[in-house]
Amino acid sequence: MTSEIALSPLLIDGEWLATDRVYENINPSDTEEQVGRFHLADAALARRAVAAATLAQPAWADQSPQLRAEVLDRAGSELLARLAELGELLAREEGKTLPEATGEVQRAAQIFKFQAQQALQAEGELYASTRAGLRVEVRHEPVGVVGIITPWNFPIAIPAWKIAPALAYGNTVVFKPAESVPASAWALVDILQRAGLPPGVLNFVPGSGREVGQTLLDDARVRAISFTGSVATGQRVAAACSARQARYQLEMGGKNPLVVLDDADLEIALDCAVQGAFYSTGQRCTASSRLIVTKGIYTKFRDALIARVAALRVGHALDPDTQIGPVVDEAQLAQDLRYIALGREEGARLAVGGELLHRRRPGHYLAPALFVDADNAMRISQEEIFGPVAVLIAADDAEHALALANDTPFGLSAGVCTGSLKLAHHFQRRLQAGMVMVNAPTAGVDHHVPFGGSKASSVGPREQGTQARQFFTQTKTSYIRP
Repeated sequence: MTSEIALSPLLIDGEWLATDRVYENINPSDTEEQVGRFHLADAALARRAVAAATLAQPAWADQSPQLRAEVLDRAGSELLARLAELGELLAREEGKTLPEATGEVQRAAQIFKFQAQQALQAEGELYASTRAGLRVEVRHEPVGVVGIITPWNFPIAIPAWKIAPALAYGNTVVFKPAESVPASAWALVDILQRAGLPPGVLNFVPGSGREVGQTLLDDARVRAISFTGSVATGQRVAAACSARQARYQLEMGGKNPLVVLDDADLEIALDCAVQGAFYSTGQRCTASSRLIVTKGIYTKFRDALIARVAALRVGHALDPDTQIGPVVDEAQLAQDLRYIALGREEGARLAVGGELLHRRRPGHYLAPALFVDADNAMRISQEEIFGPVAVLIAADDAEHALALANDTPFGLSAGVCTGSLKLAHHFQRRLQAGMVMVNAPTAGVDHHVPFGGSKASSVGPREQGTQARQFFTQTKTSYIRP
């Protein structure tokens, strides 16, 4: 499969294309191993993809919803049939452990099967008009051509939860994955294409944000952009789409708090903290990067957490003993190290981790880092690091912990560990986040429920579940005199 990917990674109007631009995809667990060589698109090819999607969209929208459902369901079935193979590919490319990678592929399959059913759901309403002799019909129609721009940390799941509903509701897609994870994205597109998509319905144009991404933002034929990535890039997406009155959906950063109250079950709280902060190498927008603990349990929790973090096994993503894989690439590793140095400068105490690790094969290995006795005003407490780095912050009491949790520009996910139903309900209502977890890690959302945040984390309708329809369709109200 790798050689085939290396030869023809672009898909435009049903045709696999090669270019003279090549990206060498390196395994972060073994930087001497090349996952593959992948061709990249430029602005001209991105425009060609948009043209193909524009021509294909009316016929795809007019297709039977049964046909659209069958295509998506077949794609989901193939993902399930190839879990082991695709999980290994994803782990080699992105660096998350094999169980995490396989779980991500399974989630993508579940998303396609769920959205296949949504394609068959009723999509309109009938009303009696207030005027005699008229009836009112409300329909939810496809938006048109949708540009989909995805990040590197979930290279199959995030494309799946954008592409599946876009296609289910009759839109056509131009898909630009993160440049650094082309293999997983290519595999997904190949599966969908062989599942029966007509030419031009799904177009695959990996390439730079400066060329390919900007082309999608500027092209008036692209009527909607669904983007997941950094805040800075999301702001550029919003500005470009607003200027030409295209719709946009943004999922950006997070600095997610996990609050541990005095009455929390210590083992549950520790599990939530370790899993939420450090699994997937901390490279999740929902990671628990701020651990806010009330003083009555702070010392006991701190000491136990230090021991847990120190015992985490960092290694090759395919090693069955590995709990934490490598950082995705050199650039992200350098950013992690800069923030670790900054935390020390700011006066937080690095209690464990933070050093580069050497393993049998060369890779981007970093010991998970835990800062204790941190202040919520520190940059390491306010800025998204996107790595295996967490800060521990003491709170005077539950209300102080709540205030600290909400003292962030972000609002994606938040959690609280408590044995009190009253406090759980209080935090559920008062935490300023789109997703709230009680006695559960902040990272991890089911495929059939809405995903998204508030404040600087998200803009636009929610992703996933039935609410995906809000972004990928537009409402038309018709008055009819029989």
